[in-house]
Amino acid sequence: MSRLLLAGATGLIGQTALALALASPRVTHVIAPTRRPLPTHPKLLNPVVGFDALPGYADWWQVDAVACALGTTIRDAGSQAAFHRVDHDYPLAVARLAHAHGARAFALVSALGADPASRVFYSRTKGELEQALEGIGFESLTLLRPGLLGGNRTQHRAGERWAQRVFGALGPVLPRRYRVVPPERVASALVRAALDARPGRHAVPSEQLLG
Repeated sequence: MSRLLLAGATGLIGQTALALALASPRVTHVIAPTRRPLPTHPKLLNPVVGFDALPGYADWWQVDAVACALGTTIRDAGSQAAFHRVDHDYPLAVARLAHAHGARAFALVSALGADPASRVFYSRTKGELEQALEGIGFESLTLLRPGLLGGNRTQHRAGERWAQRVFGALGPVLPRRYRVVPPERVASALVRAALDARPGRHAVPSEQLLG
């Protein structure tokens, strides 16, 4: 039985991950810090926080594992600097605080092509976060690297929906790593990786998330 901290519970993957964690008999409590309140649940502790100033000494950091689905896009963030803050700085702050309070496992939704040496800003940011997480010292670190996600987001992302349609139609002839990944599969893999807490570092490619 585990206490699980879920970061990013209001996003596309995070919402499904939250439902899975709350329904899991393996989870005693879900701690989901968010900027706005979530619907109540007997197993849910929902600290309302600002991720720019996380409370470093709160008791709710004492968890067994962390599942992190925090993320945005450069367009939604408004700038590269704002994107870096949400997709790099916030997850890293969560990881450091949870680890300092005893968390043994960390599972992250990263991205296909994550590489700290990439010339692509998005991929480089994801890679730099992965690299930083490796240095924290978790007993178990799982990096999920999905490609294009399916599903409907709350934000208006016309370009992303167009890509989903095109890549979805081409799915049978595309290499598996470039096929659209259902967010439910990513959410399930995220929660499972955090709870299983397999020792060591594990990178899960997009094609593996397809099942």
